[in-house]
Amino acid sequence: MVWLEYLLPLIFLFPMAAMGGIVLALRSLHDARVHSPFDAPLREPGQALRHRLDQAFSSLFLNGTLGPLVTLAPLVYGMGRMLFVDKQDWVEWALYGLLSTILVLAFSLLLIRDYQRIRRLKLGLACELAVGQELERLVRPEAHPYYVFHDVPTDSFTIDHVVVTPHGVFVVETRARALAIGTDGKELNCVAVERERLRFPHWQERRPLHKTRQGVNWLSQWLERRCGVPVPVKGVLVLPGWEIDTSEASPDILVVSGEQLAKQLTDITPGQMSDAIHDKVIHILLERARLMELKHLRQPSV
Repeated sequence: MVWLEYLLPLIFLFPMAAMGGIVLALRSLHDARVHSPFDAPLREPGQALRHRLDQAFSSLFLNGTLGPLVTLAPLVYGMGRMLFVDKQDWVEWALYGLLSTILVLAFSLLLIRDYQRIRRLKLGLACELAVGQELERLVRPEAHPYYVFHDVPTDSFTIDHVVVTPHGVFVVETRARALAIGTDGKELNCVAVERERLRFPHWQERRPLHKTRQGVNWLSQWLERRCGVPVPVKGVLVLPGWEIDTSEASPDILVVSGEQLAKQLTDITPGQMSDAIHDKVIHILLERARLMELKHLRQPSV
C-alpha cells in the first residue's frame, strides 16, 4: 500500500516529538508563578519589565531548543522514507531540503528578535531600578508624608511610578534610550524637549510625552472621581543618562535626567492638597494595588 510509505517514516519523528514535549514541560515549569506569602500589594520597581523579560527569556528558550528539532524534522522524515521506497525521488528530497532551509531561516530570525528584545528590556529595567532607587529617598517617617507606588495599573496600561507628596501627585515615567554616537566616535547625550516630541541626536520621538500625558489625564480623572475634588497631578518624564534641553519644552510635563529626582519632586508644588485628601489618595492607591494583586493571583498560570 502506497500510503504506508508516507505513514511509516513518522516512527522516526516520535523521539523528536518526545524531546519537544519535554521542552514544553520545562517551559511550563519556568513560567510557574511564585507569589509572596506575605500581604504585600505594592509592586517593585520595574516589575512589569521583569515579567516581560521573563517572557522574552522563555521565548528564547523555546526557539533555541525547539528550533533544531523542528528544522531537522523534514530531513529525518526523508531519511525514513528512503527505507520504505524502491526508487528515490530527488525532487522530493529537494523539497525536504528547501523546507529545512526555510525553517532554519525562520528560527534564526526569531532568535535575533529575542536577543534584541532582551537587550532592550534589560536596558529599560536598569533605568527603572535606578529611578526607583532615587524615588525611595522620598520615603520617610510619618512626619515627612511621601509615598511611592511602582507599576501602577490603569484600565489599559501601566504607570511606572506614582509619587504622593503633601503638595500633589506625580506621574513618573521612565524611558531608557542608548546614547547616540557621533561621526567622531564620541557619545552624543543631549536631547531637546519640545511640546510634542523629543529630539534626540539622530532621531525623534513623540510617544514618551504622549504616554506621560496619558498617565496624568487618567490618574487626575480617576482621583477626582474617587476623592470628589480635583487633585493636582503633574507628569514627569525621566531619561536617565541624558542632558535635557528644555528651552522649548511645554510646562505641563517635567523632563529630567533622573539625578536629584527626589529633591526635585520635593521642591515642586503642583497645587494645594489638604491633609485629608493626601491621606485619602494614599488609601485608594493602596486599595487599588491590593485589588489588582488579588486579581493577578486569581488568574490561572500559563
